[in-house]
Amino acid sequence: MNLARPKIPRRTARRVGALLGAAALVTAATTLPTATAAGTNSAGCGKQAAPSGDYTVTSGGLTRTYRLHVPDNYQSSKAKRLILVYHGRGKTGAQTEAFSDLSKLDAIVAYPNGVIGDENKQAWQGAPYSAEGVDDVKFTEDLLDRLEASYCVDTDAVYATGKSNGAGFTGILACRLADRIAAIAPVSGAFYIEGTHCAPSRPVPVLDIHGTGDTTIPYGGDGQRDLPDVQTWVRDWTVRDHCDPDPKTSRIGDDVLKFTYKGCKADVVHVAVTDGGHSWPGSDATSGPGYVTQTFEAHELIGAFFEAHTL
Repeated sequence: MNLARPKIPRRTARRVGALLGAAALVTAATTLPTATAAGTNSAGCGKQAAPSGDYTVTSGGLTRTYRLHVPDNYQSSKAKRLILVYHGRGKTGAQTEAFSDLSKLDAIVAYPNGVIGDENKQAWQGAPYSAEGVDDVKFTEDLLDRLEASYCVDTDAVYATGKSNGAGFTGILACRLADRIAAIAPVSGAFYIEGTHCAPSRPVPVLDIHGTGDTTIPYGGDGQRDLPDVQTWVRDWTVRDHCDPDPKTSRIGDDVLKFTYKGCKADVVHVAVTDGGHSWPGSDATSGPGYVTQTFEAHELIGAFFEAHTL
């Protein structure tokens, strides 16, 4: 794809994105039919809840850690959305919270930490450098059990997002925990080919965001590392979600293309940032190398997509 990045001041682009680009992205991403059921409250409703902070949970014989954000308006009598956020290789949940702005959303947000794998770096299951024998899918189930037992969570509104290796892991969760994860939104995803068949128990809504200039996880894929072309990965989800094969393509601002698939049993939307790097759109903090678009705020788009989809 030959998309040239326009010469536009970052701050000017940010204001355009806030007023026009992001709004258009959110509107277009949520125009398909959405679930509006009241939801199911978890066992934690009515219990006194611990505040935001760093916590541990035992899973697979290991003590696992996670950072938790509890919104200021949390009430134990009112169920909240729960968003799981998975960091990139060698990063932490705390670092991801800092650059992603996901804790600004009206939701309980958990930032789990991976186990140290190759090169002494934390990573997630499904990547060739992840710790051998660690079951992060089971860890996710155990973490959900803990959070749903301790906080008032709408169990029909549990979501997963992340960046790079963590984004790739959300794809695995969509394949294997579709009964608990309502939708996923990977950013700069490293979708390593595991050699296992993905057969989710239900169609899963997917919002994928990736920069066409990403040199860490190339948009066009990397056969030597078993990384597929990003649009091929997206099309695989359109098949699982029974979408029409040809998407509607639209431009948002000067540096974003959006591909919206129609006729789906679960929405599939792909956002391609022209010349975008291995970065988090809209972030003011360091989130990775390369160009960072300010046309839209990733956390706002992800939050709107999640809010429009429940189990």
